[in-house]
Amino acid sequence: MRRIVITGMGAICALGHNAAATWQAMVEGRSGIDTIHHVDATLLRNNPVAAEVTHFDASKYIEEARLPFLDPMSQYALVAANEAITQSGLDVRNGRTAVVTGVGVGGEETREGLYKKLYAEKAGRFHPLGIVRIMSNAPASQISMAHGITGPTFTVASACASSNHAIAQAVLMMRAGIVDAAVVGGTEACLTLGLLRAWEAMRVLSPDTCRPFSVNRRGIVLGEGSAMFVLETLESAQARGAIIFAELVGVGMSADAGDIAAPSEIGAAASISAALQDANMQPTEVDYINAHGTGTAANDCTETRAIHRVFGEHAHKLAISSTKPMHGHALGAAGALELIAVIGALRHGIVPPTLNYLGPDPACDLDYVPLEARRMTVHAAISNSFAFGGLNAVVALRRAP
Repeated sequence: MRRIVITGMGAICALGHNAAATWQAMVEGRSGIDTIHHVDATLLRNNPVAAEVTHFDASKYIEEARLPFLDPMSQYALVAANEAITQSGLDVRNGRTAVVTGVGVGGEETREGLYKKLYAEKAGRFHPLGIVRIMSNAPASQISMAHGITGPTFTVASACASSNHAIAQAVLMMRAGIVDAAVVGGTEACLTLGLLRAWEAMRVLSPDTCRPFSVNRRGIVLGEGSAMFVLETLESAQARGAIIFAELVGVGMSADAGDIAAPSEIGAAASISAALQDANMQPTEVDYINAHGTGTAANDCTETRAIHRVFGEHAHKLAISSTKPMHGHALGAAGALELIAVIGALRHGIVPPTLNYLGPDPACDLDYVPLEARRMTVHAAISNSFAFGGLNAVVALRRAP
C-alpha cells in the first residue's frame, strides 16, 4: 500500500494568515476569540463573540481579476492552498493531482447579501456571479483553476466532519492509484447574522468563551478560516528531497444512524477504531489526540466515553487537547485547522493546550492538557471530527519517516 505524506500546509484563521502564525499561536495558547465585528453584535441575543479572520485584505493575496468570483470561503481556501502548494514545491499541473475540499455551509456571506437585497431592499436584479460564489464546490474549483490542476476536483460536505472526510477521500484515491497527489483541506466563512441567529436557536452557543471538557462549559464559539495540505507518496517526496511534515497513515469513518444532533459514543468509537485499524496501529501507540472538543455538555462527555471505549486503560496515558478555544469551531474547516496542531505536535514535540479550563467535570476524567502547552515526544496521534447528522471522521498520523 502506498505510503502518504504531507509536504505542504497553509492556513488562515483567527490566529493568523499563514500556517506558521497559526501554529505559533497554538503553542503560546493565544485565543482568537473576541467580540464579533462581522455583524452588529447588538442583534445577537447572547453571543457577541466569535473567532474571526481579522486584518485580512484579499487583494494582497489574490489577483484582482479573480476576486469578484470569490466568496470569503473561497478566498480563505485559495490563500491556504497557495501557501501549501508553494511550500511543497510539488508540480501539481500533471493531471495526477486531486483537489478535495471540505465545506460545511457554503458561501454564506454571498447568500445572505443576496437575500438582503431580495427581501429587505426589494431589489429587482441580483449580481450575476452570486451562484458561482455560493456553491460549495467553488473553493475546490478556484484552487484547480488557479494552479492548473486537472485531476479529480470536488467538495465533501458533512458539517463539522467535512475536512477529515475530504482528507479520507484523497487518501483513498491515492492508495487506489487514481491520483499520485492531492491538495486537500477545509474552508468556512460562516459568521453571518442569519447563521449566527440559527445557531442561537439551537442553544449551543457559549455566551462568553469555549472551555472544552471543563466544569461549567457552556457551548461552542464559532470560527472561520481555512487550512490546506499537499499530500504525495513517500516515494515521490523522498525522490525530490522534499521536507516531510508527517505521514498520514490511517482514516476512519462511521455514521451513528441515530439522532440528528446528539452524539453517540458508539459511532465516535467506531471511527476511531477504524482509523487505528486502517493505520495498522495499536491503541497503545497513540500519544496524542486532538479532540473534537466543542465545549458542549453533550459532546465532551460523549467523546470522553468513546476514548475510554477504544483505548481502555491507555486512555489515562493520552495527552488530549481541543484547540477550538483558540481558532473557534470553524465547522467544515475545523478538522483541517486542527491538523495544523497535530502536525506541530509530531514535528516539534509540543502539544497545544486546552484553554479556559476551570477544573474537571466528573464525566470528563482524562488528561486534557489544560491551559498551557506541554513538551512531550509524540510518535503517533489521531484527530477526531464528529458532526451533526451523526457523521464521524478520524485521521491517524505518525512522525515523518
